[in-house]
Amino acid sequence: MCSCGQSAGVSWRCSHLVAASLSIIAFGAQPLPMPTMPKLHLPFPRVYDGAELASFSFQDNNNMARFHKNYPMNKLISGVKFINTLNLLPHSPTGNVKSCIRIDSETHEEKKKCVHALMVKAEARTEKHDDPELSRRRRREEEKLKMTRRMHLIFFWLFFSLWISVVVSTDEEGENMAALLSIKSQLDDPLKVLQDWKLPAEAAGSPYCNWTGVHCNSAGLVDGLDLSRRNLSGIISDDIRRLHALARLNLCGNSFSSSLPAALSNLTVLQELDVSDNDFVGHFPADLGACPSLLSLNASGNNFEGPLPHEISNATSLETLDLRGNFFSGSVPPAYKSLQKLKFLGVSGNNLTGRLPAELGQLASLETLIVGYNELEGPIPAEFGNLTKLQYLDMAIGNLHGPIPRVLGKLQFLTTVYLYKNNIGGEIPSEIGNISTLQLLDLSDNLISGTIPPELSQLANLQLINLMCNKLKGLVPAGIGELPQLEVLELWNNSLVGSLPADLGHNSPLQWIDVSSNSLTGEIPAGLCDGGNLTKLILFNNALSGPIPTGLSTCLPLVRVRMHNNQLNGTIPGGLGGLPRLQRLELAGNDLCGEIPDDLSLSTSLSFIDLSHNRLSSTLPPTILSMPTLQSFSAADNELAGEIPGEIQDCASLSALDLSTNRLFGSIPSSLASCERLVSLSLRNNQLSGGIPSSLAMIPTLSILDLSNNFLTGPIPDNFGSSLALEMLNLANNNLSGEVPSNGLLRTINPDDLAGNPGLCGGVLRPCGGSNLPQESAAKSTALHIKHIAAGWVVGITAVLSIGIAVFGARKLYKRWLADGLCCADNQFDEEFGGSWPWRLTAFQRVNFTSADVLACVKECNVIGMGAMGVVYKAELPRHHGVLAVKKLWQAETGDLVTEVSLLGRLRHRNIVRMLGYVRNDREMMILYEYMPNGSLWEALHGKQHQQQHQQRVLVDWVSRYNVAVGIAHGLAYLHHDCYPPVIHRDVKSSNVLLDASLEARIADFGLARMMVHKNETVSAVAGSYGYIAPGRYLFSNLLVHDYELVTMLIWLILSSNCGTEYGYTLKVNQKSDIYSFGVVLMELLTGRRPVEVEFGEGQDIVGWVKEKLRRDQGIEELLDATAGARCEHVRDEMLLVLRIAVLCTGRSPKDRPSMRDVLIMLGEAKPRRKSNGSAVAASCNVVGMDKPVFTTSLDSDYL
Repeated sequence: MCSCGQSAGVSWRCSHLVAASLSIIAFGAQPLPMPTMPKLHLPFPRVYDGAELASFSFQDNNNMARFHKNYPMNKLISGVKFINTLNLLPHSPTGNVKSCIRIDSETHEEKKKCVHALMVKAEARTEKHDDPELSRRRRREEEKLKMTRRMHLIFFWLFFSLWISVVVSTDEEGENMAALLSIKSQLDDPLKVLQDWKLPAEAAGSPYCNWTGVHCNSAGLVDGLDLSRRNLSGIISDDIRRLHALARLNLCGNSFSSSLPAALSNLTVLQELDVSDNDFVGHFPADLGACPSLLSLNASGNNFEGPLPHEISNATSLETLDLRGNFFSGSVPPAYKSLQKLKFLGVSGNNLTGRLPAELGQLASLETLIVGYNELEGPIPAEFGNLTKLQYLDMAIGNLHGPIPRVLGKLQFLTTVYLYKNNIGGEIPSEIGNISTLQLLDLSDNLISGTIPPELSQLANLQLINLMCNKLKGLVPAGIGELPQLEVLELWNNSLVGSLPADLGHNSPLQWIDVSSNSLTGEIPAGLCDGGNLTKLILFNNALSGPIPTGLSTCLPLVRVRMHNNQLNGTIPGGLGGLPRLQRLELAGNDLCGEIPDDLSLSTSLSFIDLSHNRLSSTLPPTILSMPTLQSFSAADNELAGEIPGEIQDCASLSALDLSTNRLFGSIPSSLASCERLVSLSLRNNQLSGGIPSSLAMIPTLSILDLSNNFLTGPIPDNFGSSLALEMLNLANNNLSGEVPSNGLLRTINPDDLAGNPGLCGGVLRPCGGSNLPQESAAKSTALHIKHIAAGWVVGITAVLSIGIAVFGARKLYKRWLADGLCCADNQFDEEFGGSWPWRLTAFQRVNFTSADVLACVKECNVIGMGAMGVVYKAELPRHHGVLAVKKLWQAETGDLVTEVSLLGRLRHRNIVRMLGYVRNDREMMILYEYMPNGSLWEALHGKQHQQQHQQRVLVDWVSRYNVAVGIAHGLAYLHHDCYPPVIHRDVKSSNVLLDASLEARIADFGLARMMVHKNETVSAVAGSYGYIAPGRYLFSNLLVHDYELVTMLIWLILSSNCGTEYGYTLKVNQKSDIYSFGVVLMELLTGRRPVEVEFGEGQDIVGWVKEKLRRDQGIEELLDATAGARCEHVRDEMLLVLRIAVLCTGRSPKDRPSMRDVLIMLGEAKPRRKSNGSAVAASCNVVGMDKPVFTTSLDSDYL
């Protein structure tokens, strides 16, 4: 009766089923009592044969007739049993039964008719002779019998239905268990969270409904599976389709890296699917649109690629569709308009292009729309004004342009608008003031102009206003200061004027205000912290005046106060040191006076204090340098007097101390040595006296020490030469005396750093007791410089008159250097270097070699390159286990060049080739650099290494090339923005970018760099190399030259005369010239082509060629280097992002080119979302990763 099959997993149900069946049968077979009639055991109507009829007792004709009525003769089985049954019947007075039996056996139907007639007659006779009472009782009994029969029938169907359902349910449960075990078998479960997924025999009889993450419905079938954040990986088994009742599936927060099975589309009752925050790859299963019950689909934070699945539009019940943070490409399908129940649509953080479809404006139920972090372009559709239920709108970071639609002001439920980092122009529509529910408004990093509309003051729920980095002008509306919910006000980097609202912060929980880099005037509002929530106050680079509000001294939440470069006056208010969270205090570049408050030294949180460039007077607080959290303290360029506090304790965190250009006197306290993390110490331009404490050399991290322009006396401590960290030491212009120690750094120190100490001698200075060689050398150098100027004019005029003569002269010079510098034997070098001109080594950091060690390596066999400025040698120093790059300059050394090299030698950045020092005599100079084992970027892209297929190649994938581009950008940004005065390289090209052992870019060859004196000053000198120079006209446009280095050298020779002839495109250069050259290098990385190639056409360079291709919309495949992976769609898209940056950098007008800081931001946004594996495999389409954010705002606390 119970068909349980052979599965052990369901055998436990069989006994219950059998027991239930037997009990129902037993209950259904119980006879119902009949008071007056003999008991007739008939459970329910059925067909009886003759033998069974014999078991019943018929006591009279009435019983027989009643039996016949209920079980007519045509239901009886014929044959012998029929004959035997007839013998049981009493003889009827109206007919003879035996006469019926004697009928021929062949006419069986006639026999039955005969018997039936006799029984009818008997019944009629019986009823005729019954009395009325007996008839009524008989009718009641018949009705009871009918009721009994109906009850039996009901019991039968109940039992049958229950039996069928139990059998079917048992089969479904077995299939569910088998599906779950199959799913587990294909999962990697390192934490064993699914260890209870076992067969019941092993799990102590627990059913699967109690397994981890499994939820069952009332029928015992799996309707929910939650495996979120279990550290699972592997693949999802196709057997998941066997869970027919599954309505909720949650796999988020795991490490699945396979594709999603198409079998999910078989789950016809699926309502919720969450596979977010995994590494799923491939195309998204389009058939999921066939799930009619699907309400929520979250696939964010994966590696899905290909187009967005437009088939999802068939799932018309869908309310949530979240596909953010993937690699989807193409456009947003207009078919999504059919999702009329959709409330949440998120497709941000993909590679989507094209325009936003206006059809999305038909999604009448939409509440949240997030489409940012893509490359979407075009205007914001005006149809979005029909999204009357919209609450959250995020279209940040894209290429949207045009004005903000005024119809957005109709969206009365809108709380959030994020449009930052687009190209949106026009003005801020005043209709935004109609959105009374608006809380967060971020329009930063766009091209918005005009003024801030006063209507914003009507938005009483506004919490965030971010309009930074636009082109806004005019006043800050006074009503903004009265917004009761305002928490963040970001207006920096605009052209705003006037004063800040007087009530700003007075009636609101203001937490963050940044109005820096504007032209604001007036005083700082006094009530900024009246709400007691202000954490960051950023006001630098304005023209604010008046005193610092005293109320800030009681603003306990303050973390950062940045007010530098204003016109603030008065004193520094007391109490700032008592703020428990204050970390940064920048008041430099103002007109503050008075003393430094003593309470600053009591702070337990301050880490950065800059009070420089003011008029502070009096003395330093006694314990100002003993603050436990202080990392940097600068009070330079003030009027401080008195002594440096002598009792310095607990300064373990101090790394930079600058007290230069004050009126400090007395001795240098030896207790400074307790600052064991001190890296930079500047006490120059004071009135300090006494000796130099030898304990300073014992600071293990001290790298920069400037004690120049004081009144220090005594000798240089001997242990200064043995300091392991000291790299830059300036003791010039003091009263030091004695012999300069000849060990360590002091053995190779720049003599200029010891100048102005007439009592010093020995070491790199004149020998103690000898003649005044430095003065003689200076006089000789001055005379030589005058001669060079005169000779320069002659050479320049000659060069202008005849290019041919210049070319001939260049070739003669090249041959002379080739003979004297490259092809001489060792004994010739020894003869030259050992002559009457002694070589002197000047080092910019500690080195463990001598000039003789370097000169011994300058020989033909060690030549590794030749550039516009000289020959480059590889100097292996076996005795010192080091390798250097030595550049022997073409041009004779001059005093200006020594000065510049000395300045450049102080530069320190990971993307700048470190200049270790130089070796020179009276006529020649060699510059010493770090050695870069992977050569130059030019060689990696175009040289022999690129052509040799059997050698291990570098930069074969786009990620490696992208990292090189970022490294170059970091190096140039350091030169342009972090050096004072700024440095322009002036010859940025791929051959001047070297690759270290980790393939990180290092900018080299500062032979053409010049230090900029003022911010916008331009310099007239060599302006770069052929193919890398900004637009104009070429001097040699008709000269076909393939030896680019020779051309560069020729240009250098012509222009070294200062003749003023136009070179290349222009002689006026600034940082934007470097940026143009950087753009050319980007194009080299992207295309794999040289800056000038024959295929570009006559007079055409790589910039013109690229722009021409883009203008004619020719195949991108022709532009991008296939060896870097450009054939793969997602790699090509990443390369195109950088190509756009390259085009911006090579703009024809310098004002159209971005700064290097802007370039770094753009490169950060174009970052590939996977890692390089250093081999050709990295160029394949299978390399995926995940770096792009799903969603973020433009508020980043770290940018400050």
